[in-house]
Amino acid sequence: MPNNPPDEGNTVAQQTDDRSQALKPALESMTLLVAAVIVHDKATNRVVLLQRGENAKFAQGLWDLPVGKSEPGEPITETAVRELYEETGLTVKPETLKVAHIIHGAWGVEAPNGFLTVVFAAHEWTGEPENREPRKHSQVRWVDANAIPEAFVGTTASALHHYLSDGAAVSLDGWPARATS
Repeated sequence: MPNNPPDEGNTVAQQTDDRSQALKPALESMTLLVAAVIVHDKATNRVVLLQRGENAKFAQGLWDLPVGKSEPGEPITETAVRELYEETGLTVKPETLKVAHIIHGAWGVEAPNGFLTVVFAAHEWTGEPENREPRKHSQVRWVDANAIPEAFVGTTASALHHYLSDGAAVSLDGWPARATS
């Protein structure tokens, strides 16, 4: 082992604010990043849900959480805040969101390379739910947490039920089962 004085030897690169030194994201091959929000009124034990309309890209007629895709360069908390407002008119602060569940799907309608959905819980918000995207959704409303509709998008239904029962924090969808030894 060489005996190098403390100021000699290999140099360690310091991270700076100079973005030109950073690696470019591999956007073409990345898993789609999605945010969903469970707006939970604990006092009345109800959640905000939306029902997908006949013009929705997938899951027509099914219930779902407010959910949407992340824009390039957008932090996932900002995606959650933006999508929730765009779909329901509710406003939340990113710093009040709590991670409730993670969904990792092997594929999706708009995600041939798979998707990762970060499901947040919001217990503080302003506004009243309204259907701000009537071309995509037939309704947006409060639903009793003990009466979640059966006709629900599978992945987000699982996340919602896990959240409400303090269950598993991660669910996998579409991945082949692996043998364990």
